[in-house]
Amino acid sequence: MEERMAYSSASQVVRKILEGPVTRPALRRWRRQQFFSEAGFGSYFGVFDNFSEARDWLPDSPEFDHAALAEEYVNVRTKKVFAYDYPVMWWLERAFRGGATKVLDIGGSVGVHFYAYRRYFDMPRGLSWRVVEVPAIASIGREMASSAGAGALSFVDGLAQALNGNDIWIAAGSLHYLENARPGDLLQRCEMRPRHVLLNKLPLYDGEDYVTTQNAGAGCFAPMHVYNRQRFITEIEALGYTLRDQWQVPERSLYLPGFPARCFPTFSGLYFAI
Repeated sequence: MEERMAYSSASQVVRKILEGPVTRPALRRWRRQQFFSEAGFGSYFGVFDNFSEARDWLPDSPEFDHAALAEEYVNVRTKKVFAYDYPVMWWLERAFRGGATKVLDIGGSVGVHFYAYRRYFDMPRGLSWRVVEVPAIASIGREMASSAGAGALSFVDGLAQALNGNDIWIAAGSLHYLENARPGDLLQRCEMRPRHVLLNKLPLYDGEDYVTTQNAGAGCFAPMHVYNRQRFITEIEALGYTLRDQWQVPERSLYLPGFPARCFPTFSGLYFAI
């Protein structure tokens, strides 16, 4: 433990030195080069006003609409849960106990939450679990569901057509990659709003909203939103929802070379109910 703490402290000192006014330009040039390489997988770069500006800066890529990006989800994440899943599982099971049966899983890949979570608690009879995904991933998900006999699981590749008629919304590490998908705005568009909203792996911090970019792997790059925490929460609460729970996701952090004030050490999870 002491060795890890010493290493962390040393890393912070080194980063502060590198982020100094003298070395910062060289650091950004090196990090930019790394960002566009295989070694840059999962990293972030740049601050932009909107998705259009970020896309103009990025090379052409399919963003997340690429079958290769499903590999880890098919082989790993359908079979196990991670620490950040447990708060979602806790509240999801209680929502099912309360009679909820219709789930909208925004950006749920090949159905990872459905497959992984059902190993830990019973799914309700009459369950409808719809996943909104890009076409390449949705196609793989449909094939898997057919092979597994997962009749409750279905896929759509358009968010607008799936917003209504759900008891529960789940979005785990997905909404910030959608250009016009602030939860407050999406909920306002619903004729019948979900009673439960579970949002996980969100890039929330105490500064101003901005857009950055991420290396998603397999030669794919995508813009993403970073949100002001209080504004994000207030927009949902203004629609009559109560923030019932929130948690940190230390497995995710955001470091932007050259922008220390825009960095933060953990992502967040939120549960709202109405």
